[in-house]
Amino acid sequence: MAASQAQGDVGLKERFFRYFQHEVIALQEQMERLNQMSVTGGERNDAVDHCLAGIDRLSHEVKDASSYVPAYDQRTYSEAIKALSEKLQNTRNAFNPPKKFQFKTRKNASAISINDAAELAQSQKLRAPVYVSDTSNANSSFAPTPLDKLSPGEERRQLDFAADTVEEDGIDGIEAGPGIRKPSFSNAAKVTISKHEGLHIVLPTSAAHATSSGTVSNLRHCIVDLSPPTANGAPFAALYLKNIKDSLIICGQVAGAIHITDVVDSVIVISCRQFRMHDSKNTDVYLHSASRPIFEDCDGLRFAPLPEAYATPETLQSSNQWDQIDDFKWLKAEPSPHFSIFPESERVKDEVWRDKVPGGHDVSLDDILKAVKTR
Repeated sequence: MAASQAQGDVGLKERFFRYFQHEVIALQEQMERLNQMSVTGGERNDAVDHCLAGIDRLSHEVKDASSYVPAYDQRTYSEAIKALSEKLQNTRNAFNPPKKFQFKTRKNASAISINDAAELAQSQKLRAPVYVSDTSNANSSFAPTPLDKLSPGEERRQLDFAADTVEEDGIDGIEAGPGIRKPSFSNAAKVTISKHEGLHIVLPTSAAHATSSGTVSNLRHCIVDLSPPTANGAPFAALYLKNIKDSLIICGQVAGAIHITDVVDSVIVISCRQFRMHDSKNTDVYLHSASRPIFEDCDGLRFAPLPEAYATPETLQSSNQWDQIDDFKWLKAEPSPHFSIFPESERVKDEVWRDKVPGGHDVSLDDILKAVKTR
């Protein structure tokens, strides 16, 4: 019995180590991207708040793990969190230099660096298996984790259409009603689709110039197909979905990371390098992922491989880890109850993706949503 308990503690310790290392790397990348954020509209302030929330959440999670993480490792984790806090403060000071007589915080000489925290496995300071993030390779084409990642401890945003919770929509003059909308985004550098209900939106191939990044947010009962411009070598560098309900989102190809937050009763189709999902429930995910998919604070998720209709030569030739899923808030030995593998017999058929989902004169939005919802 004692041996079994010891083995369980070791498993929890190793899993928490991988989780902690992953979160440190993500927070580093968020801070490195702060200088790219716009000062107007509060974009940079929101990003800083997200970093602060992430550091605070990670600190509390270290405390929560004290029952199975040794005291030495807890101190190491705490020093890494302190280093993150100091880096964020230094970054903020670079944007808004402190006044002449402001007191300065003296750095603890014993604190480990953030790079130490990100490479704890290689230095074997925690004596745990190595978890190598794609971002650790300087030559990797993997895009940095987007700043819009919401920390699980942050207050969940409501599924509403309040103007202060959404970005400016990149679609002008589109009214609700039947038929397919194909916005051009001719003058846009990125794709932003927000605050819509009851629309079927298809991104045309001519929008390939706007796939540097994409945001789809605050939708209800919609279909959004972003795949056409990404099918011929113009993938999104990064993409995030947030505050979506009762919808079908076909994301296309994402060269880096997709972050999904507050998606409910929906279907997502995505090919990406890194998959992260937060605070979502009752959603089916048809996925091609080059790395292990990660989710936290979710329930009722079902995963299936990417439908053939959305495969590209690149996805067909690369490995797909769609079923190697990590629930980072489930530290027990038994499988997580928060997700399942979608039984093949219950998945949407290839002919539905190919013939019905694209829509047409005799196929309505409701017809398509009904065809892909199998719950």
